[in-house]
Amino acid sequence: MRALGVPLNWLAGWRILMISLWFNQVLPSSVGGDAVRMWLLRQRGVQWSEAVKGVAADRFTALIGLIVLMVAGLPFLLSRVSNPAAILAIGGLTLAGVAGTVVLLTLDRLPKRLIALPAIASFVRFGALVRFLLLQSERRGLLFGSALLIHLVTAAACYTLARGVGAQLSVLDAGILIPPVVLLTAVPISISGWGVREGAMVACLGLAGVPSEEALSVSLLLGAISVIVGLAGGVIWLASPERGSYSADKAARAAEEAPGFALGQGTEVSSHS
Repeated sequence: MRALGVPLNWLAGWRILMISLWFNQVLPSSVGGDAVRMWLLRQRGVQWSEAVKGVAADRFTALIGLIVLMVAGLPFLLSRVSNPAAILAIGGLTLAGVAGTVVLLTLDRLPKRLIALPAIASFVRFGALVRFLLLQSERRGLLFGSALLIHLVTAAACYTLARGVGAQLSVLDAGILIPPVVLLTAVPISISGWGVREGAMVACLGLAGVPSEEALSVSLLLGAISVIVGLAGGVIWLASPERGSYSADKAARAAEEAPGFALGQGTEVSSHS
């Protein structure tokens, strides 16, 4: 938000983030948490356009960080995994992510007649915003560094959990195979990623020789950790002064009316997932 020129202090940003993590536990994927984040920002006087830009940019910056890690892991994947179908699936997912990112960030290079179309114009503006944040903003190092770090922390947590349940998972395998799990978990078809994460974790860790029951345990424990963090956000929400004026319908309706909200729904991976 500060990179967008919004004077949000660290403690306020952390509180808003924690509250949104609580709502992520009870609503599909993280769309509900995004709506709550935008609503809380609006309660602090942030304009809707800036709130939407901040949440959407957070999503897409984290997605770029995830794709960078998957690209970096491809050579190791090819050398460590012998399953052609798995290599094709993960490689195809990675290449699709790279292509989509490049297209979005360079949309403003298209002919002016195309980028002036209402259906494309909002994506053109968003792509230009993300390109500015990552390439020209004074905080670009912190933005991109945190987008990489959060996924590495998730991989480290999975490695630690795997070792705790007796699974023979190496640090390198965790770094290669957990990013695809994170990407697949972000698909908004379940509550807080439950079910999707478990299937993706079993499939991906199985490529490293981890038995399905141990991979499932890792996923369930990772989900339990997210619930604990979400409960901490719920306690903060209970003490929040905004709680009295909040309703889920009001937040969702306000978010849908905010310009560009559909963009935020298209970039589901979060730097706080």
